Amino acid sequence: MRYPCIMTNEDAEQLALDGLAPRKRRKRAPAPKTPATEHPIAQVVLDIQATHLGQTFDYYVEEKYSEDAQPGVMVRVRFGGQRVNGIVWNRTDTSETPESSLRFIERVISDRVLVPASMRNDATLIADAFGGTRANILRLSVPARVARVEREQRLGNRTNIEKSRRRESLAKAERESYEQLQRQYGNINLLHEALESQRFQSFVFDPLPGADHWRQCAAWMVVSALLQGKPAVLVLPTMREIEDMAETLQAIGLRLFAPMQSSNGAYDGDFAILNAQMAPAERYRAYLAICEGQVRCVIGTRAAMYAPVDGNALFFILDDVCYQDADGMMPYANARGVLRLRAKSHNGVFVAMANARSVQSQWETDAAHVGATQVSGFSTPIHAFPAVTKETSPWIRWLNRDELARLADATIGARVPHTAVRVLSKALESGPVLLSIPQDGISEALSCAKCHRQARCSYCTGPLERLLDGSVRCRWCGSATVQWACPACQGERMRVVRVGAAGTAQELSRLFRGVPIVLSTPSQPRGIVSDIGFTPQLVIATPGAEPRVRGRNPSECEYRAVAILDAWTSLYAFGIDAGVDTLTSWMRAVSLCAPRIRGGQALLIGETDPTLAQSLMLLNSTLLAQTELQEREQTALPPVFAAACVWGRRDAVKATLERIGALGGGDMSPIETAEGVLPSVLGPVPIPQPRTIDSRELEGTADRVKAVVRVPQSRRGELALRLRSASARHVAAREPGELRFQLDPKERI
Repeated sequence: MRYPCIMTNEDAEQLALDGLAPRKRRKRAPAPKTPATEHPIAQVVLDIQATHLGQTFDYYVEEKYSEDAQPGVMVRVRFGGQRVNGIVWNRTDTSETPESSLRFIERVISDRVLVPASMRNDATLIADAFGGTRANILRLSVPARVARVEREQRLGNRTNIEKSRRRESLAKAERESYEQLQRQYGNINLLHEALESQRFQSFVFDPLPGADHWRQCAAWMVVSALLQGKPAVLVLPTMREIEDMAETLQAIGLRLFAPMQSSNGAYDGDFAILNAQMAPAERYRAYLAICEGQVRCVIGTRAAMYAPVDGNALFFILDDVCYQDADGMMPYANARGVLRLRAKSHNGVFVAMANARSVQSQWETDAAHVGATQVSGFSTPIHAFPAVTKETSPWIRWLNRDELARLADATIGARVPHTAVRVLSKALESGPVLLSIPQDGISEALSCAKCHRQARCSYCTGPLERLLDGSVRCRWCGSATVQWACPACQGERMRVVRVGAAGTAQELSRLFRGVPIVLSTPSQPRGIVSDIGFTPQLVIATPGAEPRVRGRNPSECEYRAVAILDAWTSLYAFGIDAGVDTLTSWMRAVSLCAPRIRGGQALLIGETDPTLAQSLMLLNSTLLAQTELQEREQTALPPVFAAACVWGRRDAVKATLERIGALGGGDMSPIETAEGVLPSVLGPVPIPQPRTIDSRELEGTADRVKAVVRVPQSRRGELALRLRSASARHVAAREPGELRFQLDPKERI
């Protein structure tokens, strides 16, 4: 009997045709790499923001990359199992890293020098001054690479102003401007000599009022520097000032960096705009032009403070206390300190111009006590002659309760008293009128219906508000108010006063019937109005949003009157520089008004600090700066003392303060002041959690506090290095909790 053959799985075999059988892949042996014959070691700053990895790392340079991998070039390397970009900082012959641990640079990303030698030196100085790393500075200074721009970038022949036909016209304009400035300012000759010399000098410049006067002064400095073959860097608060400055530079004959009329796509120009709001391609294109020396003048917001200019240069900043100049990323450097540091490093000229002189600038003008640090030192003041200031400024009046009582004004306490209404109505007969308000939107306040005095809480003097249910409570302490009575006139009825752009427009439409009203604020439907015509109209604007007046001649490019409403809000402003910030906004608004010789008047309406009001009426910001400086001497605050703010989780902040010697009896724990020996640390005090944060980080930001460390100015650099070292230790040891710090804080005190 025969049985069928049964095939088991063990006997099964996959049939394969000849030539189709799977091949075994052979690992190719890596191609041998030969180190460069000259300077085979590249010291690279990696694009890694961790503080404990802020040093340079050594890599071999392959012979085929030796010519391209020059200092300042971007390369790609392997670090920690991943590919990372970096900048070649230096080329050397030897390395302290063991040869077995050295890797080769994988490739050169761009053969262009993106960070010149002078900028590499500046980046090191800035990082040390503010407690950051060179990688932190490169992240902020070098824009994102756009390969297409490198392929397309064709630069025209560099315009040498000294040899061009425009030299004569520019030199003539420079001489005329200088002659005019000599009649207006003292010590202006020192600035002129500094622009022609080859040594470092620093100046504090207080400009005269006028919508475009500061631009004319800055343009003169730029032309003087360019005629001497020096680059110029101008840092301005917002894009509005940048657009105005660009218009002025073009009017005197300088050209904006833009495509040439030729068909080859080349770019050319005398000055470029550099700011973070630009499109990546355009920003990178402008950066390359500056880096390669095609453009010698740079204007922009705080991003321009890292412009890669080389050699003896002019570094200029406008309104050095404005919040826009403080960087929001580690190491939180401020533009004023960076520009002054770079000016000293380049043996250049530093100029700080402001509508209201900052306390830092006031401190630097006193040679008796100022000691040089990385970011500060003595500065020569440039101030206008008193007679010229009086001639070019409007008649400024402070309409407070005492002044209105002297004028027998029956509307004492009103938001816009009758005296102001008469002045503004008269001005509206011949041109526009500006009303500056401190805040946008619509908010309501309560005042006495009889005398119009603001209704305030009897417990804490805070402003009262009416809730939806009709009850009245204090905005500060929340106390309920029953049977309220005005302390001035004993009136028992209250009226609602609408504060803000829209509310102000509604209120003024009843006072100035038939007059067109223009709202210029960021939150309004039209947004910020750039300019208006010279016609009778009422303009309501917040600080920084004031429209420019466009007319046929200079006398028609100004407001006939300016009124500053709600001056009382300055009494409750926060921040260490709140007074200077307020005076800056007021003086900026007043500078748009016609001078007194043409009937211009400016009104400050409401109660405020007498020193603040006097500084505005005299257009002399040194009065406020001196008062603030005296107060900071007593309280041991900047700029008399150097300060740093440390914030994060409570245990991390406490441990850091102990490590740097500010707590626990360390060498930085006491400070000697005019009031005696005081502890160097203020706080810690609780602070809220960040507004935008990942849910996974909520636990790490619990129990957040901040503390302010004060040291003598001579130890500022030491404080920065100690904080950087403590932060690096915190990160390297993976200690829990948030930890950050900032030198020279503005908003955190």
